[in-house]
Order: sequence, then structure tokens, then C-alpha cells
Amino acid sequence: MDAFFQSFLLVALSEMGDKTQLLAFVLASRFRKPWVVLAGIFVATLLNHALATALGGVVASYVSPLALRYILAATFAAFGLWILVPDALDENEAAGGAKVSSRGAFLTTVVAFFLAEMGDKTQLATVALGARYNSPVWVTLGTTAGMMLTNGLAVAFGERLTRRVSFALLRKIACGLFLVFAAAIALGF
Repeated sequence: MDAFFQSFLLVALSEMGDKTQLLAFVLASRFRKPWVVLAGIFVATLLNHALATALGGVVASYVSPLALRYILAATFAAFGLWILVPDALDENEAAGGAKVSSRGAFLTTVVAFFLAEMGDKTQLATVALGARYNSPVWVTLGTTAGMMLTNGLAVAFGERLTRRVSFALLRKIACGLFLVFAAAIALGF
């Protein structure tokens, strides 16, 4: 149980204000399906952290840290710019048109979260915790619980905020934050 509690605390504290918390906020705001987004976050985190705990540094042995850093920076820049594009979907939904299906929101969340966690500090912490405790199940459950706590707060806040604030303004702010994260990743911060 020590592996669970240590893993939970480390990830919950390190995830506060992290880029994946921003991603949770954006996805919840974008899809307006908080339970579906939370389910996607849970599946992606569980898969990613189980992989990190069990396999450790296998991915890092195939991709250099520098290449991984630039891939992540490009991914965040692209995601930031993509946030500015969905105006047609938002207008279509506002006019009573077709909405994003729960399956689409779920799959987008799983893929986005899984990729965002690759090489992230919480994934690296999960690798270290797995090596320290040699208890992959408890480490995976603890890190996943820590992620769900912090990202659950972001989803709840993001979904409620879009009821009060213009989604166009939120998209611009989120785009700016993603571009700042992309630059920070590219520069090695």
C-alpha cells in the first residue's frame, strides 16, 4: 500500500498546473461531455502508466530525449493551433446541428492524453516509482488515481467555465498557453 500512497501523492502534487491538466480543461470545454472526457483520461492514463511501470525506459531507448522533446513541442504547437479552428463545429452545435458523438470525444481524449503523457514528468516519475517499489499494480493504480484527482478538477472547472465565458475567448487563451508550453518544451524547460 505504501507504493500506492507514495505514487498517488507524487503524481497528484506534480500534476497541478501541468500541461495535461490544461489539456483536460480544453477537452472538457471543447466537447462539453465531462464524464466521457474523464473516462478517456482514465483509460489513457491507466494504459500509459501501466506501460511506463512495466516497460520503463524501452521507449526512451528507441527515441533520443532530444527527438522526443521536439516531437512533443511540435505536438503541443499543433494542438494549440488546432484549438483555434473548431469554429464551424461550435456554430453547427449552437444552431442545433450535429454534435460530437460521445465515442468521438472519448477516442480523441484517449489519444490526446496518451500522447501528451509520453515523456511527461508524471510518466517519468511512474517509471522511477515502478523501479523503486517493484510493485507495478500498486504504482499504476496510485499514479492513475493522482492523475484522476487533478484532471478531474480541470474537467469540472472547464465544463462549468464554458457556461459563463465565451468559448472563442477560452480557445484563444488555451492556444496561447499551448504555444507557451510548446516553446518551453522545445527550449528544454
